[in-house]
Amino acid sequence: YAHSYGAAISACEKGHQWQMAFAMLAAMTQTILEPNVFSYSSAIAACEKTHEWRRAIALLTAMGLDNLQPNAISYNAAISACEKGNEW
Repeated sequence: YAHSYGAAISACEKGHQWQMAFAMLAAMTQTILEPNVFSYSSAIAACEKTHEWRRAIALLTAMGLDNLQPNAISYNAAISACEKGNEW
C-alpha cells in the first residue's frame, strides 16, 4: 500500500496538485503506513511546482520529526519552492 500512496503522491506532483499530495501524506500518517523519503520528496516537489514554499519547508521539517533523512531531491525541491516563492 505504501507504494500505491507514493505513486499517487508522485502523480499529484506532476499534476501540480499540492493539496491532494499533502492530504495523501497526512492520510498515510493516520494509518499503519509510514511515509518514506520518496513520498515526502514527491509532496515537497508538488509544493515547489505551485510555489507553496511554506508548506515545502513544513514537510522538510516533518521529515526530521519522522526520523527520515531528507535527500538531495527533498532539499532541491524545497530550495526551488523558496526561490519560486521569492523567499530566496
